[in-house]
Amino acid sequence: MTVIQAIIMAIVEGLTEFLPISSTGHMALTSVFLNIKDKDFTNLFIETIQFGAIISVLVLYWRKFLNFKKFDFYLKLFVAFIPAAIVGILLKKTIEEAIKSPLFITMIMFLGGFILLFIDRWFKNPTIHEEEKISYKNSLIIGLFQLLAVVFPGFSRSAATIMGGMQQKLSRAVAAEFSFFLAVPTLAGAFAKSLWDAWRHNPELLSQHNINMIILGNVVAFIVAILAIKGFITFLVKHGFRMFGWYRIIVGFILLALLLTGHSLSF
Repeated sequence: MTVIQAIIMAIVEGLTEFLPISSTGHMALTSVFLNIKDKDFTNLFIETIQFGAIISVLVLYWRKFLNFKKFDFYLKLFVAFIPAAIVGILLKKTIEEAIKSPLFITMIMFLGGFILLFIDRWFKNPTIHEEEKISYKNSLIIGLFQLLAVVFPGFSRSAATIMGGMQQKLSRAVAAEFSFFLAVPTLAGAFAKSLWDAWRHNPELLSQHNINMIILGNVVAFIVAILAIKGFITFLVKHGFRMFGWYRIIVGFILLALLLTGHSLSF
């Protein structure tokens, strides 16, 4: 992976990690279009530069993280994190195989797009407008919704958790922010496990050059994610999810057209 390729991949990560359009799917597709040859390191790079996105949430919301009135809010985040942690560990190999299928990702892109077209109609009249009012039950159900992104790579972790929040009567803004907060333990866990697995089974992936690329990717993803989060909240409150739904559907049609015309998109 070259410096330019790493920067482009990190920009895509920063832009898409917190949008309901699937960062993993977009980065996997970007790696194909950039013609990156080292697939093993590319997968590790995709999984580890999410750490930069985690830091962006902590920087933007550090006051909220420090000023929650009750410690049990952090326990609620942990409750929401548990389902994805368990299923992610148990199905890691299956998930890794699924994301290698361009047709699978294309179909999930369509599915997520159609859901986003109607999510604002399905979940109206929110009653929870502050994070402190989220219950343990709300948290667990949001965590179960997050499984959609774990089991179906390309669905979008952000889309799944925001949808779960709105189903639990959270306002758009609170659902989005809870999704950001939940990303911290979720992505941190994925980051740690990816590095651990690489160190145990493929230590050659952790060469000095590759480590430098991971550091560069995290820095770029951090900067871009900060801008993306701010813009996303503003747009979401004003316009809802329909534009993201149409975007996913358009991308799905482009991918399907490429596949039907014989283009190789194998990851």
